[in-house]
Amino acid sequence: MQDLHFLRLWDIYSPLLTETQREVTNLYFNCDLSLSEIAEQKGCSRQSVSDCLNTCRKQLEEYDAKLHFDRTLTELSLAHSFLLTDVGKAAEEFPQEYREKLQAICNRDYAQEAAKAIEAQADTLL
Repeated sequence: MQDLHFLRLWDIYSPLLTETQREVTNLYFNCDLSLSEIAEQKGCSRQSVSDCLNTCRKQLEEYDAKLHFDRTLTELSLAHSFLLTDVGKAAEEFPQEYREKLQAICNRDYAQEAAKAIEAQADTLL
């Protein structure tokens, strides 16, 4: 369970780690290599790999304590889920034609439109 929390933080904050830290954490968590295997690949000791992982965990926790992106993303995801649930319940009272339209809207992936909007407004949004 702790590893899942770390991976969530890693997904959010890994760009803030050094290249070596990203590589070691990626090999350990995403490639499922042991400390010994990573140490062999990197030409260092198991202890240095372990120290690197512990340092990364601490850094990622500190980043999140200051920036709160993990909590914000979780809250947004839950709010989105609750919204879709409520819309679905309310739509049960609509005529079939409107329910289908509403369902299509709720199921639509807006990621590409959002990315385009961000790109178009990058200078004012960022």
